[in-house]
Amino acid sequence: MHGTIDGFSYGIVTPLVAYLMACLGGALGLRCTSRSLLVSHSRRPAWLALGSAAIGSGIWTMHFIAMMGFSVEGVPIHYDRPMTFASLGVAVVMVGVGVFIVGYKGATGTALFTGGTITGLGIASMHYLGMAGMELNADLEYNTVVVACSVVIAMVAATAALWAAGQVRGFLWSVGASLVMGLAVTGMHYTGMASLSVHVHTGGTDVVGDSAAGLVAPMLIGPLAFLLLAGAVVVVDPMMIMGGPAQAPVEHKPGVPAHPAVRHAAAHHSPPHPRRRQERRGIRAPQNR
Repeated sequence: MHGTIDGFSYGIVTPLVAYLMACLGGALGLRCTSRSLLVSHSRRPAWLALGSAAIGSGIWTMHFIAMMGFSVEGVPIHYDRPMTFASLGVAVVMVGVGVFIVGYKGATGTALFTGGTITGLGIASMHYLGMAGMELNADLEYNTVVVACSVVIAMVAATAALWAAGQVRGFLWSVGASLVMGLAVTGMHYTGMASLSVHVHTGGTDVVGDSAAGLVAPMLIGPLAFLLLAGAVVVVDPMMIMGGPAQAPVEHKPGVPAHPAVRHAAAHHSPPHPRRRQERRGIRAPQNR
């Protein structure tokens, strides 16, 4: 029997929150990737790893929140916990490969194509592996053409996001790129869901697994970690906002005199010496003695 699918059980709430989570992870991840291009090679892996974890966790959180609004009429849905969290690991690892390629090779054509392809495949793999983690008394079938479109959307979105991260044009640039990336990743998710059809089994046995509500607490670790990391990074490294390399002011550089222009101006505009003023008064008015 063909099952009736509802991808918006909570209305616009789940798509909106899912989009915001994708933007949050993308913003932090892209900012870390941009920052990695401005630091020494010894510090670059740490920034790239943080960016990879942020983007991967963000898209996984987006997927799971969106799936909370997914339902099949008359069929309870449960989730296999190991499979669900394995999809998170796939997302972080494959996104990390793409981010590290662009982080070390730069935003060149070959690096962007390779990194964007791997990252996009990681996003798509996370989505369909998470779908495979669903436990329900039904069979899932996918439209191959629509699935291919969702994979292409993921690859294009990942390539565009990595290109934006390699531009290093400041905080607002990364925010704009994260908004576009969040829209594309969310669109990829719902495109993939549009390819799904469910054939419900009649008289089957009950399935085991965790409900979506049972995974809410572990799922919230990601967004909370994003907020903590974002706050810590902004406080410890203010250049995350400025978007440029840290440079010492001129007056603190060794061998450079402090404020030469001010001294020069002071030399030309210094007031006359008191003794000279007295001598001038004595010369101008000798007859008054």
